[in-house]
Amino acid sequence: MIVVTSIASVAPVRSPLRPQLPGLLSLALASCLAVTTEMLPVGLLPAIGASFGVANSSTGLLVSLYAVLVAALAVPMTHATARFARKPLLLTTLCCYALSNLLVSVAPTFAVVAAGRGLGGLTHALFFSLCIGYVPRLVTGAQVGRALAIATGGASAGLIVGVPLATSVGTALGWRASFGALAALSVLTLVLVAKVLPGVSNAAPTPVYQKRSGRTQLVAVVSSNALTYLGQFTLYTFVSVLFLAAGARPEFVGPLLLLCGICGLAGLGYAAGMVDRRPRRTTFALLTTAIAAVLAVGVGFPLLVPVIVAAAVWNGAFGGVASVFQAAAVRTHAVNPELAGAWVNASANTGIAGGAAIGAGFLPLIGLGGLPWVCAAVLGLGLATSMLARRAFPSHL
Repeated sequence: MIVVTSIASVAPVRSPLRPQLPGLLSLALASCLAVTTEMLPVGLLPAIGASFGVANSSTGLLVSLYAVLVAALAVPMTHATARFARKPLLLTTLCCYALSNLLVSVAPTFAVVAAGRGLGGLTHALFFSLCIGYVPRLVTGAQVGRALAIATGGASAGLIVGVPLATSVGTALGWRASFGALAALSVLTLVLVAKVLPGVSNAAPTPVYQKRSGRTQLVAVVSSNALTYLGQFTLYTFVSVLFLAAGARPEFVGPLLLLCGICGLAGLGYAAGMVDRRPRRTTFALLTTAIAAVLAVGVGFPLLVPVIVAAAVWNGAFGGVASVFQAAAVRTHAVNPELAGAWVNASANTGIAGGAAIGAGFLPLIGLGGLPWVCAAVLGLGLATSMLARRAFPSHL
């Protein structure tokens, strides 16, 4: 286990983006690992449940447990660990991911599986706060948005590549092999991050202004982020069911989700190129595109081709959303970067859990064809909140 010391004595290494690319890419790999760990049970729930004689509904709690723990504990854990050195603490989270996946892979009972997942959720609550907070300590302020898109873009890669590959391993060799392989990859990631990621100081990279305006801006960012994720997951939670209801064959659902993920990388690329120059325009473009595309899903359903095209555009736009809100939260300077990341992390996971619940509640009442309209309405609230917060989402930096 890595020993975490108190306040770091390492001097800040903030510099232009290019010299910090190895460190940022190592954070991207760690982000990929984190999201793969979080979402892997989705594709393996029936196999895990069958091993222990547990119903799929109960096995599904292994996923929701993550979101609840992150939403509840991201901010308190970030507060509690503020005095510890950044890099050793980040490496400790990677150690915990390895232990979490190892526990699941060798679990003799379902209770041990749940304990392993609980450890993963606790780790996840802290990891992304650290990851988001690390970036402003590495690069100059004018490049924070682009650097965040690189470092946390690994989360998209986790959904697009990590989860499908790990699920395929689990399908071919058994679900335990999949988690065992992920535990081994966690150790390799830890070694790589330890080697290439520079150490940084605990001191905030820019002054922290505890002014009402800064706190008001952060509240606006967090509120818009929560509403955006709430709207997104009202529909996205059931996107596989949507494709099937529109006439897709079951074997094509995976490739269709892959298509949506690849389009999400395009949205991430757009955000990376624009968010440091025109934050307001970038936010408006991504959210209005997502809303229009979601409405197109509602209009096109149940015709398969219109649904596929609209879903690709919708998820393409959403791919850049995380970077926009992360950068906006950090730039409020209301709190230190880690705590800003914690609030973004917690609000996103609150939206994920709440969106799934809203979708599940509306589905029996209005059917799949009605969910896109609910999704668009909530996304519209997120857009309105961001556009009203002119200082949090300025036209120029």
